[in-house]
Amino acid sequence: MKWFAEQGHPVLGVDRSPEAIHAAAKFGEAILADIENGPWPLMNGDQARQFDAVIVSNYLWRPLFPVIAQSVAPGGLLIYETFAKGNETVGKPSRPDFLLHPAELLQVFRNMHIVAFEEGFLENPARFVQRIAAIRNDSRDTAASSPTRYRL
Repeated sequence: MKWFAEQGHPVLGVDRSPEAIHAAAKFGEAILADIENGPWPLMNGDQARQFDAVIVSNYLWRPLFPVIAQSVAPGGLLIYETFAKGNETVGKPSRPDFLLHPAELLQVFRNMHIVAFEEGFLENPARFVQRIAAIRNDSRDTAASSPTRYRL
């Protein structure tokens, strides 16, 4: 949030940790919410609030995939990076529920225009990740794109 706020962008962060929200509040809107056990805090009626950019980092809760996609405004950008299968060999998280399957982000966000995708091992700290950058198609154009697949 800090970097985007310093670039002049309005920012919003959601976390269940009061400490994280307290630290984030100096950069923009900060919402304390347990999004795994409570309602999605960013609703306008029965529609998710939409943003020009949605960034998810080191977080995986599969039931939120549809609302994350819906939260990206048409023409908006999604950047998502989190831990992937293989991470159990180098540290935490190690539970399969918290690790992406091979190319899972490509499958989940297949109706978006995929700009970039990577999966593989990173050092310092050692971890297995998947990353995707995708643009939400105009509501009239829902065809899946043909991404270039990269390994880290």
